[in-house]
Amino acid sequence: MLLILPLLAGYLLDLLLGDPEWLPHPIRLFGNLIYKGEKALNKGFNRLLKGALLSVVLCIAVFCCFRYSLQWLLSLHPALFGVVSTIFVFYGLANKTLIKEGKKVFLVLHEEGLEAGRKQLSRIVGRDTSALTPQQIRIAVLETLSENLSDGVIAPLFYYAIAGVPGMMTYKMINTLDSMIGYRNERYELFGKFAARLDDAANFIPARITALLMVLVSGSRRSLQFIFRYGHKHKSPNSGYPEAALAGIMNVRFGGPNIYHGKLVEKPFIGCNDRMVQPGEIKTATGINQKVTGCAVLIISLIFYLISVH
Repeated sequence: MLLILPLLAGYLLDLLLGDPEWLPHPIRLFGNLIYKGEKALNKGFNRLLKGALLSVVLCIAVFCCFRYSLQWLLSLHPALFGVVSTIFVFYGLANKTLIKEGKKVFLVLHEEGLEAGRKQLSRIVGRDTSALTPQQIRIAVLETLSENLSDGVIAPLFYYAIAGVPGMMTYKMINTLDSMIGYRNERYELFGKFAARLDDAANFIPARITALLMVLVSGSRRSLQFIFRYGHKHKSPNSGYPEAALAGIMNVRFGGPNIYHGKLVEKPFIGCNDRMVQPGEIKTATGINQKVTGCAVLIISLIFYLISVH
């Protein structure tokens, strides 16, 4: 119950509240630590080693901090442990905010026009949005919903299942490291390489679980076919699997060339049906996200329960 109740309560809080901008968030603290470490270490010689050292130290520090803090709270009173665990499960999940931002892009594009839609999309993607068409904007949202369902929801839940809140928060540090320094450019090519590879390794299993859960909740045979046909063709070792699953569910084509940080990046196509995505289809994608998240929470709760009774 000390693992199940915080999981269910944290999930419900995310479902209701998302990530209010006024609320302090541990990811901001993680970001500040990474920023200061990068500023101090990303210069001179041995940048690869320095970047790896920063990543390892921060991950170990986060795990130990949460493990021993929660252990201390549990020794004081189980209720304290439960409340604090619930808060950090809530912080660890990003489903509500992801869905809200995706819906907002579709809404702004429909009601305020192309330029407003491009600007709104730029809040949630790394690609250059300044020349995207309405179709490309909608495809970008769908790709983002599927990819971030994996690394923003299912991966944190996966590591919660393995190591509780300390595991979940350590994963969030890995993911934050990748999002801040895991780029292939002059500044981060060496310093962020270890962080990028660590994130790839951490997401390897969750990405594939996400794709299979998407097949499960949709009952789409085409989605399963797309996973095997296109999942491995993506430049990322992980992102292609949930993207292929959603492309199969919606029978639409994802991928293709895009501009990231001023450079043209050739991405393989996922699917072959280059049909127009309609404004109302955002409901299909967000519905999949909701079902997959709820399904994962229930499965993990059931596993914890079965372990406890045996």
